[in-house]
Amino acid sequence: MAATMKDIAKETGLGLATISSYFNGGNVREKNRVKIEAAIEKLHYEVNEVARGLKTNETHTIGVVIPELNNIFSAEIIMGMEDVLRQHGYATIICDCRTDPAIERDAMEFLVRKRVDGLINMPVDISGRNLQRFQKTGKPIVLIDRKVRGIKCDTILVDNEDAAFRAVSLLLRNGHKNIGFLGGPRDVYTSQERLKGYARAHKAAGVPVQEALICHGDYTIRGGARGTEELLDRNVHMTALFASNYDMTVGAVIGLNERNIKIPEEISLVGFDNPTFAKACHPRLTIAVQPTEEIGQQAARIMLQRLSGSEKTDFPACISLKTEMAEGRSVRDITAVNTENP
Repeated sequence: MAATMKDIAKETGLGLATISSYFNGGNVREKNRVKIEAAIEKLHYEVNEVARGLKTNETHTIGVVIPELNNIFSAEIIMGMEDVLRQHGYATIICDCRTDPAIERDAMEFLVRKRVDGLINMPVDISGRNLQRFQKTGKPIVLIDRKVRGIKCDTILVDNEDAAFRAVSLLLRNGHKNIGFLGGPRDVYTSQERLKGYARAHKAAGVPVQEALICHGDYTIRGGARGTEELLDRNVHMTALFASNYDMTVGAVIGLNERNIKIPEEISLVGFDNPTFAKACHPRLTIAVQPTEEIGQQAARIMLQRLSGSEKTDFPACISLKTEMAEGRSVRDITAVNTENP
C-alpha cells in the first residue's frame, strides 16, 4: 500500500501542517526538512499529483502548441522554455498542430480538458478563434513569434522588420537591385513585418520595390522551393534572393540546386535561422539569426510571473528581441558589374 503524508508524520514525529508546508514549497526548518526527506526515501513516498491538482486546481503543467516540431526553430524554442519551467517544477504538454488550424483547435480543446495551468502558443489560426476557448478559462496565455488581434495576452517576438531590413540592406550595398522576397502567408504577422523591412531597405537605398519580385509562400520547405522557381520564372534579371524563414531558406537552396543555379555566382542568397544548416551549405550562407533559446526562456519567465501573480511586468507585455546577421559567402558584390553596365 502506498505511503501517505500521515505515514511520514508518524515516521518523523512532525505535524501534518509542517509536512504539507514542505510539499507546497513553504518554509520548513532545516532539521525538519532532513527528517522529512529521510522518511520519503525510507517509505518510498510519491506525491499524488492528480489528487493535489484536484485540491489546488493546479496541475503544474503548461500546454504548448507549435505549428511544426520538426524544425530547429521550434525545437530550440522548446528547449529554452523547458529549461526554465523545469527549474520551477512545471512540466509541459507539447502539441504539434502540423500548421493546420483544425488540428490546432483540437489541441487547444485537449489542453483545456487536461487542465493545464497556462498556454504557450505559436498561433496558426490568426483569427483568434482557436485561442478564445482557452481564454475563457482565465488562465494565462503567452504567444510567441506572432500576434493575434482580439486576444489580450503576453507576446514574445523578435524585431522581424529590422531583421529583414538588415538582410536586404546587405544585398543592396553589394549592388543588387533586383532582389526576390520569399515571404510567408500574407495574413501572418511575421511575414507582414519582414515584408515591411524589405520595403524599408529599398526606400532607404532609393531603389523601387517591384511587385513581381515578391512571392508569398507558406513557411514550408516545399513552399520555399516552389516560390524560388516562380520568382526565377518571372524575373530573368533577378540577381539576389531573401528567404524570410528557416524552412523557406532550405527550400530556396533546393530550388536553386534544381535549376543548377550557382550561389553566389548567379544568385546571391540571404536566409533566415539555423546556423548549422548555413555552415553545411557550400558556400556558407549569410543568414539572419533569431535568439531562439531566449524566445523560449522569455516565454517561460513571463508565464511564471503570471502564474505567481507577479506585477513586475505590465499586462499585456510585448517583448521584442533583436536578431543578428551571420555573414557567410553567399552574397556576391556586383557593384563593379553595375558600374561597367549602367
